[in-house]
Amino acid sequence: MKTITVEQLVKNYQNGKVVTNALKGISFSVDQGEIFGVIGPDGAGKTSLFRILTTLLEADSGTATVDGFDVVKDFKKIRNCVGYMPGRFSLYPDLTVQENLEFFASIFNTSIEENYDLIKEIYQQIEPFKNRRAGQLSGGMKQKLALSCALIHKPTVLFLDEPTTGVDAVSRKEFWEMLHRLKIQGITILVSTAYMDEATLCDRVALIQNGQLLSVNTPKGIISEYPNSLWAIRANEMYALLHAIKADPDIESCYPFGQYHHVAFKNPESNQKKLEQIIQNGKYTDVEIKTITPNIEDCFMALMN
Repeated sequence: MKTITVEQLVKNYQNGKVVTNALKGISFSVDQGEIFGVIGPDGAGKTSLFRILTTLLEADSGTATVDGFDVVKDFKKIRNCVGYMPGRFSLYPDLTVQENLEFFASIFNTSIEENYDLIKEIYQQIEPFKNRRAGQLSGGMKQKLALSCALIHKPTVLFLDEPTTGVDAVSRKEFWEMLHRLKIQGITILVSTAYMDEATLCDRVALIQNGQLLSVNTPKGIISEYPNSLWAIRANEMYALLHAIKADPDIESCYPFGQYHHVAFKNPESNQKKLEQIIQNGKYTDVEIKTITPNIEDCFMALMN
C-alpha cells in the first residue's frame, strides 16, 4: 500500500521579476511502514516538498496524497493523521518541556497519558528536565522534545525535515535508532537530510538537486548503478594534485573526500597507470592510490554530472 504518492509536483517562488523553481515536476511514492529519505543539499527543494505534503503550502501544479487523502481537498484530515517536525526548532521556548507537550496534546484533543506508550522511550530521556524551559535545552534534547510533540497524537505518517542538523554525532545516532523503533510500530516516516551518510539508514531514498529527482532507489540499488570504477588518491601536495588531475582530459570527475581525492575516468579502460603518470609528471610525494567502492555521496556527484 502506498502511504504517500507524489505526481508531477511543481512549485515556484517569485520575488519581483526573479522566479525560483523549487520543485520541477517530481514524482515518487512511499510504502506503508517505510523509512523514506529525501537526500540533497540546502536549496534542493526538500522543505518545499515537505510543506506541500503537510498542507502548509500549495503546489502550483501536480497532485499528492498522504494516507489516501488529497493534500488540497482533504487537508484537515491530513493534519489529524500526520506528525511534522520542521527543520528549525519551532516549539515555544518560554514554555517548559512539560507545558509544550501538554499544549500539543490538547490541540489534538488527547493527553500525554493516553499516548504515553508511543513516546515513552523518547520522553524518558528528557523527563528529568520537564520543568526546564524548552529554549534552555541542548540541541539533542530539543530534538527529542520536538519528536515527542510530533508523536503525541499517534500519527500514521511522520515528516521530519532535516531533524539532525546542528546536533552532535551521538545524538544523531540515537535519533536514527529511535526512528527504526518507531518504524516497527507501523509508522511511515519521511525524513529529509543533507547528510549523505544518513541515506544508508533509510529503506529507500530519493536524491534531489535543484528541484529535480536524480534517483529513487534503495541505498544499495543507487550504489550498484554507479557507472564507473572509482579511485582514491592522496599525496602531500593535495591542492596541486587536485588541479593536475582535473586538468587531464581523461578524468570524468575529481573532488576532495576526507583525506583523499575521489577520481572517476571517462574511459573505463583508464586505470591506475594514468594516475601514476600524473603523479610522476608532478613529482608528488608520499602518494597512495587505491580503488574503492563508491558511497552515496559519490553516486550523487556522478548523477549531478
